[in-house]
Amino acid sequence: MDYISINKNLWNKKTEIHYKSKFYDVDSFLKGKDSLNPIELELLGNLDGKKVLHLQCHFGMDTISLARHGAISTGVDFSDEAIKKAKELNSSLSTNASFIQSDIYKLPDVLDEKFDIIYTSYGVIGWLPDMEKWAEIINHFLKPGGKLVFVEFHPIVWMFSYDFKKVEFNYSDSEAIIEELEATYTDSESNSNIKEKSVCWNHGLSTVINSIIKTGLSINDFQEYNYSPYNCFENTIEVEENQHKIKGLEDKFPLVYSLVASKKK
Repeated sequence: MDYISINKNLWNKKTEIHYKSKFYDVDSFLKGKDSLNPIELELLGNLDGKKVLHLQCHFGMDTISLARHGAISTGVDFSDEAIKKAKELNSSLSTNASFIQSDIYKLPDVLDEKFDIIYTSYGVIGWLPDMEKWAEIINHFLKPGGKLVFVEFHPIVWMFSYDFKKVEFNYSDSEAIIEELEATYTDSESNSNIKEKSVCWNHGLSTVINSIIKTGLSINDFQEYNYSPYNCFENTIEVEENQHKIKGLEDKFPLVYSLVASKKK
């Protein structure tokens, strides 16, 4: 199964829909709105002059926000349409971010640099089958003393059906989940005219954490959050500004987790 081609086709078609959506609100971003959330901003710390590699960057809003905070940022995504949009957005804003179109497992073939920080966030690792290989890529590109900042939706979230009415999927599943769904998370209340196959995987916390430990990185911080900064699920309520929970399941389980790991000097 060529999951790369299947998922690239999906994300190429999602890109234009996402770019025009209220969810991403590109108009506000062009006027200066920061796309980074308080969770990751606190973990990233002072970015001035830091070289940052942003993995699975979609069409580059966070990569550009990193540059706005003073970072020398490079965004990577396997979708050529997303990278094309990212470059256009970067050019229109005259920011100094750079972008590379690549499957991240093959990134060492096209990028020969080391970075102070590797950043990746929200809905990313589910598109990757091999967490140990993912961690090895991170270790490869980190400078000695560099750090990984990783923020992701909690694996408990992916156990539920899309309406959060029942547990449907395994917490951690070695088998690929193959689906064909209509719409996308940015346009759940409208017809987005997209129906494509997707291939993804559920990765439990131990799978992720052990992959990082095995590659030699040290975990410095781990947190779980009982809200999502994005309203990207069904049956949500906003309990505070930019804090969304599942209606009827508020505080029953975490929706997001974060992890910071460092490489020995």
